[in-house]
Amino acid sequence: QVQLVESGGGLVQAGGSLRLSCAASGRTFNLNAIGWFRQAPGKEREFVAAIRWADGYTYYADSVKGRFTISRDNAKNTVYLQMNRLKPEDTANYYCAARTRYSGIQDPKYDYWGQGTQVTVSS
Repeated sequence: QVQLVESGGGLVQAGGSLRLSCAASGRTFNLNAIGWFRQAPGKEREFVAAIRWADGYTYYADSVKGRFTISRDNAKNTVYLQMNRLKPEDTANYYCAARTRYSGIQDPKYDYWGQGTQVTVSS
């Protein structure tokens, strides 16, 4: 199994930046990909970004492309989500997720989930 712990959420003004972290532990040697998702109150969970563990290849939702950057530190088993030019509509609980089975980077199915970290963007 893989355990995930998110951190870095908070309150920021529109136009500001935040960096989220996702620390993975457990069977990290089998990681295929780690993704970030978000869920706002009353809305369905939506995909934000993903990174392939082996080579760092990345994939983004259109809504965050050019503003958010996902990266990884293999030595620390940690994935980051740098969020710039934040908008009020980015307000949500952000979750990281991991999978160990082989799959394409666009596969939205993940097997392990963190508890989430709240991001609030004020206008």
